Amino acid sequence: MTAEIIYGSELAQQIRGELKEEVEQLHQSGVRPKLSVIIIGDDPASKSYVKGKQKASNKIGMDADLWEYDSSLSEAELLDKIKELNDDSEVHGILVQLPLPDHIDEQKVIEAIDPSKDVDGFHPISVGKMMTGQDTFLPCTPHGIIVMLERSGIQIEGKHAVILGRSNLVGKPVGQLLLNKNATVTYCHSRTENLKEITTQADILIVAVGRPSIISSEDIKEGAAVIDVGVNRVDGKLTGDVDFDSAKEVASYLTPVPKGVGPMTITMLLYNTIEAAKKIDR
Repeated sequence: MTAEIIYGSELAQQIRGELKEEVEQLHQSGVRPKLSVIIIGDDPASKSYVKGKQKASNKIGMDADLWEYDSSLSEAELLDKIKELNDDSEVHGILVQLPLPDHIDEQKVIEAIDPSKDVDGFHPISVGKMMTGQDTFLPCTPHGIIVMLERSGIQIEGKHAVILGRSNLVGKPVGQLLLNKNATVTYCHSRTENLKEITTQADILIVAVGRPSIISSEDIKEGAAVIDVGVNRVDGKLTGDVDFDSAKEVASYLTPVPKGVGPMTITMLLYNTIEAAKKIDR
């Protein structure tokens, strides 16, 4: 068996084409979807990432503002800026790029964003609605994973999904989204005993721990769908948490790193912003 490779980069382009059409329809009704991104500090990776978000927004006809501040910005000043964007009726989505400088309370910042503009899906109200299966903005990477599975024709309902990783950004929410789709979900983490016994039971294995090649062919059930969320730099090259070359001989579906989950994250951010604008339109 050789796995079918799920290229998130190709799927993302397809979805962005669909989103572009939705943006054009909104323009015709007088609504211009707009995303405002705030970045603090000069981390090169974060700067590159937010520039990518801005470029992707513009490419589908969305407006995107980028507010850049140096790391001396106070928490009060940041909260004032968020309030200003909350009150701006032309802004539909607000995203504060994480991580933040140590002197700024990350949770306080997340909770300051109006839930109706929380296109990252991090606000406690958004998380609570996700947990209870209500309509809300879903966190972008977990939502992107679900879309990848569904658009690849991978059955979720009734299947055993194993999540390796329990972060608030990926592990916990993606497990909840799979549960909402009627999968049976098992979480594994650094304290899990007999890890291989559990991962080899997975019909769907999602790996998000940030440790290069922690999963190889011997940890995978034959025919499983394997989603690699890890992004690691080894010898100057990007690599995932899954040993790609060995895994592809066992799995039925496999995502690469790069060109896998990453492009879907920005795509779902665009999707959330358009959904916010559509709610205004309605």
